[in-house]
Amino acid sequence: METDREGMTVKKIKVAVVGGGTGGLCLAHGLSRAGVEVAVYERSRTRTERLQGYRVHIAPMGSAALHECLPPAAWDQFLATTGVSEGTFGFVTEKMRELAVFDAPPSADPTAAHHSVSRISMHQVLSSGLDGILWYDKEFVRYETDSKGVGLHFADGTTAEADLVVGADGASSRVRAQLLPHAKRVDTGIRTVIGKFPLTEAARTQLPRQLATAPTLVLPPPGCGMFTAPHEFPAASVNDETAVVDPVLFDNTGSYVMWSYGAKAERFPADLAELDAPALRSLILDRIRDWHPAFSRLVRDSPDGTVSMLPIRTSVPVRDWETGPVTLLGDAVHSMTPFRGIGANIALRDAQVLCRNLSHGGDVTAAVADYERQMRKYAYPQVRGSLRSAKQFVTESRFSRGLTRASMTALGAALSLRRKLRG
Repeated sequence: METDREGMTVKKIKVAVVGGGTGGLCLAHGLSRAGVEVAVYERSRTRTERLQGYRVHIAPMGSAALHECLPPAAWDQFLATTGVSEGTFGFVTEKMRELAVFDAPPSADPTAAHHSVSRISMHQVLSSGLDGILWYDKEFVRYETDSKGVGLHFADGTTAEADLVVGADGASSRVRAQLLPHAKRVDTGIRTVIGKFPLTEAARTQLPRQLATAPTLVLPPPGCGMFTAPHEFPAASVNDETAVVDPVLFDNTGSYVMWSYGAKAERFPADLAELDAPALRSLILDRIRDWHPAFSRLVRDSPDGTVSMLPIRTSVPVRDWETGPVTLLGDAVHSMTPFRGIGANIALRDAQVLCRNLSHGGDVTAAVADYERQMRKYAYPQVRGSLRSAKQFVTESRFSRGLTRASMTALGAALSLRRKLRG
């Protein structure tokens, strides 16, 4: 037992987080800072076992959550590893005709700013400072509940106990499968091919400034879409043990431009999933041969180890469920398409809200119920919105794509005029 800020006696709870990804680790930091006993169980055998991906966009929502949950030193470390950004988000045609370039958002306050960060750097920050809290090689199998709490069972035969279990184990969550077996995750029918173009000083001069300095959404003729985003590593970025395993894929110091080409599955060969990197590269190069040569350069000069195919899936929002001693966070409950770049930020907001509720003490069930109510309210619209964005990205409608181009052109003209009037 312990006392809260008003001197009332409250039961000290133990929280078990299944999954050591972005949301789960952020939650662990926040709860630990608040004095809540927490343990994170991660199935990877070591911190560097699994690929963390390329860059991730942290919006003000995610920045605020990280600042609130992380210890000051970890927050400072996060800021030190965020990418250097020069340009602003833009829309262009496949011929590199500028449609609209947005003004850079205010960023004087880093807690309310946009940041570009390497997922490897992010994981380095979030997995540090959790000695005695973060446990590796703990593959979750199932849980069981009784009047005393929740028992967790792991593949190695060990068990653990907690008052509350938080499933933060990703889109293929085993916790969700047991808690909400009716919850579905479906194939959108969209396929993307992604790669990473090394942004060396020589390569930088070969690209249009927009592609080399800012995220860019390409609006080609209907049926496909392309997105590019540079990540400039700051001096504080370092490689970890993964760079020894794969110096190309896991390099965390060499700046790059990430690119992604997407279309509906029927526009690709039936054996797309079996194609190796050279074949995928040749396929995309053939599709964009009439585009501005800079796009072909991005694809052609991306190392084999960075080129891969990703099927796009999404969760299907479910109705309210009865709150209990097990809940869900992040992709485990609301995985979404990447086409709005918001998934990681929603997971961080989950961690922030749940941490706040649990840190106040009082009835745990009520705290979790309030978190779940808020989470469904802000997360599920983003799931639906990201699916709409995905469909727009690969739309087959000439009218829809033409309307989008025209809208962006008009918006771009208005923004350009405003800049001139501002001087």
